[in-house]
Amino acid sequence: MGAPARTFVLIAGAWHGAWCWGRVVRLLEAAGHRVLTPELPGTGGDTTDPARVTLETWARHVVDAVSAEDTPVLVGHSRAGIVISRAAELAPEPIGMLVYLSAYLLPSGQNMAAEARGDAASLVPANMVPAASGVTCTLNPAIVREAFYGDCDEETLAFANARLAPEPLKPLVSPVRVTDARFGSVQRAYIECTRDRTVSLAAQRRMQAALPCNPVITLESDHSPFLSHPRELAAALEVLSGRL
Repeated sequence: MGAPARTFVLIAGAWHGAWCWGRVVRLLEAAGHRVLTPELPGTGGDTTDPARVTLETWARHVVDAVSAEDTPVLVGHSRAGIVISRAAELAPEPIGMLVYLSAYLLPSGQNMAAEARGDAASLVPANMVPAASGVTCTLNPAIVREAFYGDCDEETLAFANARLAPEPLKPLVSPVRVTDARFGSVQRAYIECTRDRTVSLAAQRRMQAALPCNPVITLESDHSPFLSHPRELAAALEVLSGRL
């Protein structure tokens, strides 16, 4: 590796939690970096009532996590793209770089649910199963492997499947509110995944065209390179952090 030591703040995507980053955390820490994996309220191992969760509470949680850090690299996977965008709008000053890992990068006023439904190659929108409460949703287990873990071995698949948790729905339909003056002032990069069946490569590139990122790194990977290609992902993050 060899890039200057940085602080990385890794935010998991829908149905996932901090547990998904373990392999990448170990690689980055072994290279001398500081790594934080804050759990968004109502996700992963956090016990916050999901009925109380909003996009704003998630973004403010991330702002709290980075406020004392020195120009951290803020990495959002998939759904967490909308979270890091809003966090940068609320507090752009401490953030060194936003990294969208096969993530939703949306202009102001758009919401993630609508963008996902417009991605004809995604397996996810048609396979979301809302809870009776209407507060959370799960995913049809028949498509989890193909959607998330196409490059993973059986042991990794079992590890991840056992940890997936219901996803709060309200943030997914909330418009992202960002401005050029605040969110737009933070350097942003994109790591695209070519074999992604959750956020298709076409959708990733459509979003990048609307809100350009520099640099862009391409991984030959499924939707979950933190599990299937952790060394390649860690190396990509180091390359990006070297651009600060």
